[in-house]
Amino acid sequence: MKFFRWGPVGQEKPGAVDANGVHRDISDLIPDVAGENLDRSKLARLQTADLSECPVVPADARRGPCVGRVGKFICVGLNYADHAAESGMDVPEEPVLFFKATSAICGPDDNIIIPRGGTKTDWEVELGVVIGTDGAYIDVEDAVDHIAGYCVINDLSERGFQLERSGQWVKGKSADTFGPIGPYLVTLDDVPDPDNLNIWLEIDGKRVQDGNTRTMIYKIPFLVSYISQFMSLQAGDVISTGTPPGVGLGMDPPTYLEAGQKMRVGIEGLGEQNQMTVSWQTETTTTRLAEVS
Repeated sequence: MKFFRWGPVGQEKPGAVDANGVHRDISDLIPDVAGENLDRSKLARLQTADLSECPVVPADARRGPCVGRVGKFICVGLNYADHAAESGMDVPEEPVLFFKATSAICGPDDNIIIPRGGTKTDWEVELGVVIGTDGAYIDVEDAVDHIAGYCVINDLSERGFQLERSGQWVKGKSADTFGPIGPYLVTLDDVPDPDNLNIWLEIDGKRVQDGNTRTMIYKIPFLVSYISQFMSLQAGDVISTGTPPGVGLGMDPPTYLEAGQKMRVGIEGLGEQNQMTVSWQTETTTTRLAEVS
């Protein structure tokens, strides 16, 4: 089943796609696609609900991030061997973990703001894993039981901040709008094999990333288990699992985003994002606490 959130920033309502592909407002069934509502038993009950009497969501309604109140935005670096090679880095012996600020989260079709001082803004399509059940020290064989579903993420990066300003990667990963999530949270029953999904990103109609999740070095159950050895995972936490090759940093010469470009970002069965890049000078870059609250 596909869940989504819709409406103005900070005022998103929960939605779901019914059996006929109609987008429905399910505000009368759950308060939000967030927190304890992500428990798989609760999502399963919604899957058996009759959505035909729920209001239809207007076709032109804004899509918000598919998960609300994200507690942790955890990212896995260099999780595709060919991406590590294009970045000039060795395949890690253990997963590389870093965080994005939750204030970077935005809707899948919101404008992407190139930050002030940014000259090397890059793109990264990634498979997102949404935690539905709390856990710590999770065994690999139990990891899937803690997953609510999957989504599309564009893990945007300002490479100048990330790689040239010293310190941790988080500085280059956390600008406002650098974490579009959605359009859908897709439950496990609709994703029979997350380790074999086509994944792509286009810029101005040119496909620059074209991969498949089967080339991930560390698979999803292992990643969930691994991360839980260092921190507990809570419902609503989001894990971004790494990107295939084709990022701007790896091009010859390196190529980065400029204002006025269009991105189309998608993963097989999980939906697509469509974004326009804009300069920080033309759009106010305020923190988006309301977006993730």
